[in-house]
Amino acid sequence: MRQLKSTLGQLSVTTRQAERLAVPAYRQLSPHLENCCLRVSANVSYEQAAQDVAYLTGIRVPAKTQQRLVHQQTFPNPKANEALNELSVDGGKVRIRTPLGETCQWKDYKAIATEGGTVAAYHENAVLIDWANQQSLASPMTCLGDGHDGIWNIVAQIKTPEERREILDWYHLVENLHKVGGSLKRLHQAEAFLWQGKVDETLALFDSLSKKQAQAFCNYLRKHRHRIVNYDYYQREQICSIGSGAVESAIKQISRRVKISGAQWNEDNVPQVLAHRCAYLNGAIGLQR
Repeated sequence: MRQLKSTLGQLSVTTRQAERLAVPAYRQLSPHLENCCLRVSANVSYEQAAQDVAYLTGIRVPAKTQQRLVHQQTFPNPKANEALNELSVDGGKVRIRTPLGETCQWKDYKAIATEGGTVAAYHENAVLIDWANQQSLASPMTCLGDGHDGIWNIVAQIKTPEERREILDWYHLVENLHKVGGSLKRLHQAEAFLWQGKVDETLALFDSLSKKQAQAFCNYLRKHRHRIVNYDYYQREQICSIGSGAVESAIKQISRRVKISGAQWNEDNVPQVLAHRCAYLNGAIGLQR
């Protein structure tokens, strides 16, 4: 007989019963209690999860066990049941634990958000690219992002150029415009031009300025010219989204776990922590192996 902790208390089960319950050898928690722990620890620290689980179920599962449980899982990525029309890509930060006495390091991870779910990866862009290319994707597939090269390096490997519709996030475009400063009349005129995708007319407003910010903005426009669409028309006709708000929201949701107060992570554990949080956000806790 095996002894299992469960939300009903201590259970004695035979080997055959354990097999029917899909309880792996040497596990001491019932599948339901495991999933309760995983749902709680996807939102709070392992220490807080231990306290919350004890309060909610009356069963004590220590913080170390909570952490070990997370790292025993293989969390599934979402799978689209229908063709995905849009995806947006962005990056977030995670604080990496360093040796005692050294300043902690903030490092980048990337995430893709779609209507079918969110996937995040730490220093493994191939994970995101492979996942996206394995899904059923509409043609053209709308890809949204801000102006960072890392975003578009990922997008460049999803489908073919002819099958993609790349769009520079409108709100980041306007944010960069207003960094130029200077005449409000000029800025308002430039925003009106850009809203209709008129890049040449916008460049004409700033090309003659020697100000560093103006020249940087002109270079930014030239670099992303092919991604600046007639936002007015696209929004009016509801062709697709014009901002990457979906992935920015996903990054904020992921950060609610990875950036909780005082959190520092062993670098080797970061991929699993991201997978855990994404599985929770995708409603996939309970589907893992």
